[in-house]
Amino acid sequence: MAEPAEHDTPEPVVRPAPHRWLWYALGGRLPARHRGWVLFDTTTGTWGLRHVARMLVQMSIPIALILVFLPAPFGLRAAVAGGGVFLGLIYSLAYMPETTENRVVKAGYPAGTATARREEAAHQRDLRDSERRRAANARRAARYRERRGR
Repeated sequence: MAEPAEHDTPEPVVRPAPHRWLWYALGGRLPARHRGWVLFDTTTGTWGLRHVARMLVQMSIPIALILVFLPAPFGLRAAVAGGGVFLGLIYSLAYMPETTENRVVKAGYPAGTATARREEAAHQRDLRDSERRRAANARRAARYRERRGR
């Protein structure tokens, strides 16, 4: 088995304060003590939902400006804002792996770290599921043999 790389060592997961998370959601860099949390944030099982939440925070400023300052009826302003959120969501989802990888690089990890962690986690889930299915099949086969033996 390969020896773990330096960046694979477990680091403390220190959650940022709300104002730091807001800065992070807007694309800013967090202090070094939050490095482990950035990797956790971009590789946990809910990393896609977290990405969408960050995207909605980023979109909130221009959407609020459109809703407040666009000289048009509110229905039109709401439609423009909705279209902007929709297009932003499409682009955000299309570039989700690259965007999260960029966050990990900003935190000081080598490029590809988040993707490798997510792939390894998926592989481990597949192994657990395979073992669970194998055990269930063995139990079914034992029940079948038991019934056939009577």
